[in-house]
Amino acid sequence: MRTLIRQCVAALSLLSFATGAWATPHVFLVQNSGWMEPFYSDPQSQFKPLVGALAGAVVQPGDALVLASFNQSLPGAPSPKALLSLKADGKTVRSRVNAALAGLDTARKPGSAALADTDLGEAVQAAITTALGGKPGIVWLATNNRNSPNNDQATAARNREFYELIHRGQAIDKVVAFPLRMPVQGKHYQANGLMIYAFAVGKEGSRALDALLASGRIASVITEQPARLKPLDRDTVRLAPAQVEDAPGVAFSQAPGGALRADVDPDARTPRARIRWNLENTMYPYTIVSATLGARSLLAGEDRKIELASSRVSSLAPGKPQPLASTMQLPVAQLPDKWSMAALKSAGSAYVLPGRIELHLADQRLALSQAFRERMAALFPGDPLPDIFTPPASIQASNAVLPIEVRVHYGMGPLAALGGIALALLAAAGAAAWAYGRPRVAQVTVEDELRTMRARPGTTQPIYDKAGAQVAMLKTTLFGHQLTDLREGAQVRLGR
Repeated sequence: MRTLIRQCVAALSLLSFATGAWATPHVFLVQNSGWMEPFYSDPQSQFKPLVGALAGAVVQPGDALVLASFNQSLPGAPSPKALLSLKADGKTVRSRVNAALAGLDTARKPGSAALADTDLGEAVQAAITTALGGKPGIVWLATNNRNSPNNDQATAARNREFYELIHRGQAIDKVVAFPLRMPVQGKHYQANGLMIYAFAVGKEGSRALDALLASGRIASVITEQPARLKPLDRDTVRLAPAQVEDAPGVAFSQAPGGALRADVDPDARTPRARIRWNLENTMYPYTIVSATLGARSLLAGEDRKIELASSRVSSLAPGKPQPLASTMQLPVAQLPDKWSMAALKSAGSAYVLPGRIELHLADQRLALSQAFRERMAALFPGDPLPDIFTPPASIQASNAVLPIEVRVHYGMGPLAALGGIALALLAAAGAAAWAYGRPRVAQVTVEDELRTMRARPGTTQPIYDKAGAQVAMLKTTLFGHQLTDLREGAQVRLGR
């Protein structure tokens, strides 16, 4: 018994080996309980190659990878059981996962010919608490979605418990599922489909999963649209700008990554704009049956309500946007004047004011789309799978935050004008310096003797008579010469 316990602890310790400080830890859980028998025994099964291809696509260089099989943990039969732990180099992930899975088969209960049972919740919790050590990461679960701990035949109830774990689990920030068609025939069972779950643990895990979904790395292996299980209370809708009315010099567009962008001319001073949007549901496979919609904008430090033409949303299905008209306040009073320092610094580019639009859906009612129900019935005949996708009754509201940036495009005119003025001032200063430094010629008559004297502006020099006595001072300025300190009776004058 002690040996079996040590084996269990060693397996779980190996799972925790790869968490470290790597970029994104990935834990792949591969079900090998009795219900999975056809996926292992059918020679045409693509189950193992699928897991290897998915791991090779999503695990990037520097990421940690842990591969483990799971069924239900029993004394002498630990679950999950580590098969592979590595730091990805970007080249061998797929081949090493395939090699680790090559010898994996359906598990049996210790000391018995009976096939092992399944505990989905146990496997996911072990991955979060032990493999990831409570730190952020992504847990991937490959399963036929039949949850039957201790050979419990009430798989519907066990699946609901698993689904409740997803929504109650504070560590799980986001969950998507990929229902896949994979008909297999085994010695004991047959199956039509497989489910791949992706559990994002922590905010960092959620961002990493979003990045994978956006990059197309998952879609390169799984072309099925991901079904969202969690969250259902945030990022549920988005606005796509369609048209701007009664606001000259203002244009809205969709920036890369889904953010909104408002391009504003520097002379635009329209305080309000009528904007037509397309309201989109981002919660496949759920339809927003009904909800009350409110919106506000936070721009340039101003929190303002967005007036909507309709505050009710109904029958908003994914992929079928609905038009929504609104009147929105623009922060034109807060835009820098084109002669301001901020505008001059942004000349030739754009001055950016970041902000956001917040949408709130109250009294929200969700329903699983009929098309998704039909697909699940075909993939999992006789299984109450769609019921576990029913949104929890506690989720009756949701929020969506849409980043927006107001971009003011300042031309080069003011900067060029200031540059011209600066050049003119420099030229004038140069001319003044040259004029100031240039010697001036003065003709002075002393006792009927005409003398020529040279002096720079700002200087004063003495004038002597024929006997060598000082009779006056010659003061030179930018504007001419003058005699000062003239001795009484002296015969001195400017000019001839």
